[in-house]
Amino acid sequence: MLRSQAAITGAVAGGGALGALARWVLESVWPAPPGGFPATTFAINVSGCLLMGVLVVLVTEARESHPMVRPFLGVGVLGGFTTFSSYAVEAQQLVDGAHLGVAALYLALTVVAALVAVVLGLMVTRRAVGLAARP
Repeated sequence: MLRSQAAITGAVAGGGALGALARWVLESVWPAPPGGFPATTFAINVSGCLLMGVLVVLVTEARESHPMVRPFLGVGVLGGFTTFSSYAVEAQQLVDGAHLGVAALYLALTVVAALVAVVLGLMVTRRAVGLAARP
């Protein structure tokens, strides 16, 4: 049991480091302009949600996967890649800078787009692997 927990912890940590590094690279290359819409964080979070929808179908519905796939990719890589803490900080910075319209758009659009992305990832992947649509 302890050995298994250590392996899972290692998978999550390794995946998290890779996901966070990928996010850091993207944020470094495309930083948000002061007072502007944080497009890179938005794209990271929405694409991460899309990929989570794909992953859920592939590892829980389509086939049996190795027990480390979900902790490594889902919790680790995608958990480290997506950044809802930065989302909250960036929204607060926009509010503090009196960019209320941008802040409101960012807050609302991120939540809606992330939810749509997860559902889209689930639906497209189910169709692609030949699984019946779920209600």
